[in-house]
Amino acid sequence: MDETVDEYVDANLGGNADAKRDADKAVAGPGPEATEVLIVGAGPTGLTLACDLARHGVRALLVERAGTLFPGSRGKGLQPRTQEVFEDLGVLDRIHAAGAPYPLMMAWENGERLGTWDLIERGTPGPATPYADVWMIPQWRTQEILYERLLELGGQVLFGTALTGLEQHPDRVEVVLTTAGGGTRTVTAGYLVGADGGRGAVRRTLGVAMHGEEVDPRPALVADLRVEGLDRDNWHVWPKAPGGALLLCPMPGTEEFQLFAQVGSGAPDTSADGVRALVAAGTHLPASAVTEVRWASDFRPRAAVAERFREGRVFLAGDAAHIHSPAGGQGLNTSVQDAYNLGWKLGRVLRAGAPESLLDSYQEERYPVAAAVIGLSTGLHRAERDGSDDRRARRGKDTDQLAVGYRGGPLTAEERHGLDEEALQAGDRAPDSPYRAADGTARRLFELYRGTHLTVLAVDRDLPVLPAGVRGLRLDGGHAADAYGPGLFVIRPDGYVGLATHDPAALPGYLAALGAR
Repeated sequence: MDETVDEYVDANLGGNADAKRDADKAVAGPGPEATEVLIVGAGPTGLTLACDLARHGVRALLVERAGTLFPGSRGKGLQPRTQEVFEDLGVLDRIHAAGAPYPLMMAWENGERLGTWDLIERGTPGPATPYADVWMIPQWRTQEILYERLLELGGQVLFGTALTGLEQHPDRVEVVLTTAGGGTRTVTAGYLVGADGGRGAVRRTLGVAMHGEEVDPRPALVADLRVEGLDRDNWHVWPKAPGGALLLCPMPGTEEFQLFAQVGSGAPDTSADGVRALVAAGTHLPASAVTEVRWASDFRPRAAVAERFREGRVFLAGDAAHIHSPAGGQGLNTSVQDAYNLGWKLGRVLRAGAPESLLDSYQEERYPVAAAVIGLSTGLHRAERDGSDDRRARRGKDTDQLAVGYRGGPLTAEERHGLDEEALQAGDRAPDSPYRAADGTARRLFELYRGTHLTVLAVDRDLPVLPAGVRGLRLDGGHAADAYGPGLFVIRPDGYVGLATHDPAALPGYLAALGAR
């Protein structure tokens, strides 16, 4: 439940009157004021983007309508590609410490255990893919970790602050922000990013429509609760519960379970008593076994995508651009990838002198990905609903997002010929690989790529002279040769191969287009 700004200040400043006045000035201070990027929405998308921009040295203001970070566990699965992103952002150790691998599923019927099965196809980490499986962590904890990282990088979030007006100009965006107490301020930004969800103010204010379909006519409920009489070793499922499947999943690092339940008809009752009644009706547990309901929300699974992800100087990202069924754990992960794609491009334009046209590639790259992910998650949802295809209902290579890429995209230049379709190509994710530094130290390519810079990797080739600020490395043979093949590779700041060539003369022009001269 949203808190007011006053409630947020009370909770965090202990009721100190002077501190309250200072916080009120920070939230509703005099305007107008200017920032380079204004981000609306402090969910995983907005926080990821704010962290990335802070690394680039870009001045960004992140505002959140609610009084606190989102309190629910909803998006609890972090795919392997998202873990790679979080390693780059410097938060993966904290993510791993706060989470756990997915547990085995335990099916129940008539109060009896029917046996365990695995929801995901387990992978094996290797030199090219250090993270092979989805990682479970409550969404609220992921957001806390990203928020902590943002503060470390010098950023901040203005809670209890909503966008209530937007006007675009050729060189700026002027926005009216309103606090929970009714105070307003005007902010001028070079760019605005709407990361405020499927019903957010930014897309609606722009007048950008979102088109899609209802994935399942049955409403659903998701909640965080404490339960007695149920072990925490498995993800428990009652497939024959009234109205549809009911699941209780233990949340790592907490004493809580996440409840997911389908309801046959009508709006789910999200009150504590309603949640208890739902658990009692769908499981062998009595209502009294639910000792606490910390958060609950209802929704109707839907898949939709915005008509466009950019309108002038305004961008849409995350759920503001596309919404998915929760099946396959794609929504939060795709949203993080949106932010990671847009962040380095804004950074290169605002700090490295890259042409503004670089920002056009955001929609050109991310729109096809969003459409494909919607198709995947919708198919998984319906396969699970209908029980029609067990293979399609499993998670693994189709959902880990390691194969998501930008082949044929506007920033992709593959100049080598005769490649096998399975070979690494421009537009693909750049694999990790161990190597030995000149001093003999064991290193990883992901360590070399970490940060906001461009990298040129020369595999079994001479490394040419590079512009200032571009990192370079030559490797001969070894795992890198197996993963990349011979050639010169420009690695983008988001870890994708931009240019793949044998010709050193191709490098200067490509790098210059990204602001490296």
